[in-house]
Amino acid sequence: MAAGAGTAGLTSMLPLHGVRILDLTNVLAGPFCGYQLARMGAEVIKIENPRGGDLARSLGSDPVKARGGMGLSFVAVNAGKQSVALDLKTEGGKAAFLDLVKTSDAVLENFRPNVMKRLGLGYDVLSQLNPRLVYCAISGFGQSGPWAERPAYDQIVQGLAGVMSVTGDSQTAPLRAGFPLCDTIGGLTASFAVTAALVQQQRTGTGTFIDVSLLESTLSAMGWVVSNYLNAHTIPQPMGNENFTAAPSGTFRTGDGLLNISANEQRQFERLCELIGMPDLATDPRFARRDDRKRNRIALRALIEQGLATRGCEAWESLLNEQGVPAGRVLSVPEVLAQPHLTHRSFVEPVSLETSSGGAMQITRPGFLLSEPFEPPTNPPVLGEHTRSWLQRLGRSQEEIDRLLADGAIGAPA
Repeated sequence: MAAGAGTAGLTSMLPLHGVRILDLTNVLAGPFCGYQLARMGAEVIKIENPRGGDLARSLGSDPVKARGGMGLSFVAVNAGKQSVALDLKTEGGKAAFLDLVKTSDAVLENFRPNVMKRLGLGYDVLSQLNPRLVYCAISGFGQSGPWAERPAYDQIVQGLAGVMSVTGDSQTAPLRAGFPLCDTIGGLTASFAVTAALVQQQRTGTGTFIDVSLLESTLSAMGWVVSNYLNAHTIPQPMGNENFTAAPSGTFRTGDGLLNISANEQRQFERLCELIGMPDLATDPRFARRDDRKRNRIALRALIEQGLATRGCEAWESLLNEQGVPAGRVLSVPEVLAQPHLTHRSFVEPVSLETSSGGAMQITRPGFLLSEPFEPPTNPPVLGEHTRSWLQRLGRSQEEIDRLLADGAIGAPA
């Protein structure tokens, strides 16, 4: 663990307490990784360019907050971090960064390949200073290969990874997923890899270089689709809201709305037929076996929707789940965030910042709970909020800090 690591208020029971991470990343994949690690107890120091910092500071649906450097896109994945503003192209900024590396456990970056090397801050240099260092480089296509130097945004990767080709139906595909899927999967992949490498670090005292590719992370997450092609030469097709592995499994019209039903097992299908008042469907030769149902899914859907028309989706959702048939309404984001279930699990948390309308800003915690409660999240940091305090901890005099500020090598709030 890093010397002197730890931020006031973090509980020593969280798994990554005492781990110090330097987060040089921007926008989403890298910051999402750093956010997961911060909420697990790590001390995450966000290293930002003094001139504007993370691009996400200026993104989001609240233009007032975006102009003030606290865009809602930034707020979503940067709570619990600190901000040190350093210009890594200057000698003063680079020297401060190298001093931080000496006392840190991991570095995250999502520049294009070789940018850090050109700055003289590649893994070969940093690992000489700190042999225990875990260095995670996140990029669109990895650090090597014909595509390595390409710029990569989420939608570009969605298209190249085949995600868009299987999203939508025969009329609408190719279609992008409705949120930055590849960035998010890449960030989760990176957080898993870093955490595993930190375990190795603690066990052996050695560091490692992690090369995370958004393209490969996404393809890995498409496991069943990719496996069917690799091993059965089945080319994936867009199937809309149908499930290619089973039927009836998809989105169905009810008396007043849409309901997802996943009657993937034989007993679930038979029970569904009984509940909609059509028990004979279970013995109909067109639907009696799993493969039969997949071949005849369109006819089966029409019959099931006739039965579902007698009630609304909420009533069916309750009844089907009670009877062991998995079902769920198709909700909007506002609808799901208002559900008592998420309130019960404290999934949405406030931070002590105000929105432009005066209400408390809110974020979401990671998608899991631990036996030890998460600490209440601290605010996303103001650009350079912790620059002065860290430079003081690194032994810089006030005169030197003032000079670095005047030279533009560092940044800090006035």
